Amino acid sequence: MDWNRYRFLSLWDLPAPPDAVYAALEQVEEYPAWWPQVREVRRAGAESGILRVRALLPYELVVTAEQTLRDPAAGVLQAALSGDLVGWSRWTVAAGGRGTLARYDQVVDVTRPLLRRLAVPGRPFLRLNHRLMMASGRRGLAARLRTV
Repeated sequence: MDWNRYRFLSLWDLPAPPDAVYAALEQVEEYPAWWPQVREVRRAGAESGILRVRALLPYELVVTAEQTLRDPAAGVLQAALSGDLVGWSRWTVAAGGRGTLARYDQVVDVTRPLLRRLAVPGRPFLRLNHRLMMASGRRGLAARLRTV
């Protein structure tokens, strides 16, 4: 087992139509307005941006996300990730639940030296940190969609 590799899956049941959810997720620059742990997003190119993220644990991650797939008809947004995390992430949006089910998949390797050294004892805390961040993001997006 590679202790520095993480696979995450989050499911968000959102009370809005799939098109509205997809449109919100597509606007990465707006994430800090509704997702407290996404502290900053800066454009780095036509299809890429730099995200500064900090959740409950006292560390900040800086990740460059470059869009690799954008398919509104299929409800898919995918990005290659580099920086403190290397790998990929994908949103898949479809009708379901109270309106939309947004699925977030992420497979990443941690590259930050301190986090790599703490891989074994810190793993449960990093996974919990991610779960809490995703729960906060779901609440924030649900609130934003209710006001749109």
